Amino acid sequence: MNSLYKRQFALTAGLILFSFLLLGTSFLTLSYRYTLEEKQKALERYAMRVSDYTENYLASGRSVQAYQDNVYWDMLDFFAEYSDSYLVLSDAEGRILCSTDGQTSNYYKDSRVPYAITQAILTQGEFSGNSTLDGLFPQMEFVVGKPVIVGDYVAGMIFAAADITSVTAMWRTVVSIFFITAVVVLCISFVSTSVTSLRQTKPLKEMAAATRKFSHGEFDVRVDGYGRKDEIGELAEAFNAMAKSLEQAEARRQEFVANISHELKTPMTTIAGFANGILDGTIPSERIEPSLHIISDETRRLSRLVRQMLDVSQLQSQMPETRSMTAFDIVEVMRRVLVSLEPKISAKHLDVEANLPEEPLLVWGKMDDITRVGYNLLDNAIKFSAEGGLIGLNIHLRGGKAYISVRNPGEISQEEIPFIFDRFHKTDHSRSIDREGVGLGLYIVKTILNSRNETITVKSENGAVEFTFTLTCAMESDFGRDDSGRK
Repeated sequence: MNSLYKRQFALTAGLILFSFLLLGTSFLTLSYRYTLEEKQKALERYAMRVSDYTENYLASGRSVQAYQDNVYWDMLDFFAEYSDSYLVLSDAEGRILCSTDGQTSNYYKDSRVPYAITQAILTQGEFSGNSTLDGLFPQMEFVVGKPVIVGDYVAGMIFAAADITSVTAMWRTVVSIFFITAVVVLCISFVSTSVTSLRQTKPLKEMAAATRKFSHGEFDVRVDGYGRKDEIGELAEAFNAMAKSLEQAEARRQEFVANISHELKTPMTTIAGFANGILDGTIPSERIEPSLHIISDETRRLSRLVRQMLDVSQLQSQMPETRSMTAFDIVEVMRRVLVSLEPKISAKHLDVEANLPEEPLLVWGKMDDITRVGYNLLDNAIKFSAEGGLIGLNIHLRGGKAYISVRNPGEISQEEIPFIFDRFHKTDHSRSIDREGVGLGLYIVKTILNSRNETITVKSENGAVEFTFTLTCAMESDFGRDDSGRK
């Protein structure tokens, strides 16, 4: 399987190489054409000057064959040197008469300008292209030809030729510089692309390796973001946050399994022990009825445990926005809860100190949930109060919030307070007082309040434990409205 590094490197390197090839081809083609065109224009200008000079020379009564004239010869040499070219003079039929190398028609008696070139000059008035002029030059030269016109007829032809090598010398130099620069830039680009690709893919490989470890239950693995502030760094940071969350979730799961196993083990062992004792006859007949009562109590405790676990699961699965809120009177709700717990209060001969407002105090929330919160807190207060003790219920308003406090005699160590709202946590480890609880009541209370961004605190001082939770106050005009504002 091709790696991301290989694909990214190949793509980037291919784009760079293709760009350089396209740019190089365009540059070389355009520069070569420009060089030839400039040289062609220069030769045409020089050929035209020589042609004009020759026309004026012949117009004075001299003939083209009078190449021995030193004035004309010197001027021809001057033009050749000035234009950095080779000049050749021929008659109208293409017979070469003289050239700037000092040779005359006697030397060129067997040399003629190719017929196609003379015809191009006679019909088109000029010629330009590569030619050896029928072997006059040992190698291909770039030639420009112009007619020499005297009066109404062509008296001869002048050719300006330049070595192709000299024409393209500068172009080759520019091409060499371009290729050297291109190679250097390509090498730098390939190296930087390789380093960048490796730097981008290394954290991704680490994440893939960490993910494979996650599948084997190793949730303590983290990836290094290498101090990057780009998208890769953000991805590494998010990955580590996810890994931490998974590790915490796994720790909570293991704790939950351990706690639920412990909570289920004790009543099931008790039920199995007494049931087996009744069946095999080890429990005498006069002890069967008390044993059945114990089995019944443990069964009800198991039922409460399962029911509360289902309630916790339901509360956690519900999003706050999908659970409708209404404005209701918290004073009336807590008063009803207190009345519903009167049998338990009377059974322990407890006194109740209720400091409740006389006027209704409207708050936002779901009445059933808040009723459950109040019930769990008051039930806890009754459960952990000594017989004949005093429990307190206080409601007061401050800063747009209603503060509801439940107080009972007792003490919770400062070490246990941070864990008081955890699942299955019990302050009565011996269960001498709380024989029926399963350690989920306070957890349910906190879950309900957290779903509405409300708070609950606990303090233990001066021989009393006090739980206080908050609710957001509602205007009296909001009474009976839900989240959407409907009555």
